[in-house]
Amino acid sequence: MADADFREVSGACHCGGVGFAARVDMRSARRCNCSICRMRGAVAVSARLDDFAVTRGEELLTLYTFNTGAAKHYFCSKCGIYTHHQRRSDPTQFGVNVACIEGASPFDFAEILVLDGVNHPKDGGGGVAGVLRYTPAK
Repeated sequence: MADADFREVSGACHCGGVGFAARVDMRSARRCNCSICRMRGAVAVSARLDDFAVTRGEELLTLYTFNTGAAKHYFCSKCGIYTHHQRRSDPTQFGVNVACIEGASPFDFAEILVLDGVNHPKDGGGGVAGVLRYTPAK
C-alpha cells in the first residue's frame, strides 16, 4: 500500500447509537471479496487497536464471527450498520467502515483495491483480487 495518510476521525453508525474516535490510515482503503465483505459491500481503512475507541453505545455493539473466528465483526444492534472489525490478516488492527466516518464517504476514492479474502493470506493465498473504480456522473 502507499505511504500512510493518518487522520484523527470520529464516526458513528446510522442511528448514532454507536460512536467512535480513531486514528486511521486513509491510504489503506480497501474492499475484500470474502463472503461477509462481499455481502456488506463496505470500504474499510485501518486503525491500530490502540488508536480506536468506542465513545458511546458499546452496549449496542453486536459481535459476529464465522469460519476461523479470528476476525471479529462489530455491528450496531439497533440499526444493523457494520462499524468496524478486528482484522484476521492483521489482528493488531481494526478495519473501520469509511461510510461511518464523519465527513468521509466510500465515493471519495476513485479506486479501491479489492483484497482476495476468498483465498486469505493466512491460508496461503491472498493478494489483490481486483480494483473497484468510481467515476462520478457529470
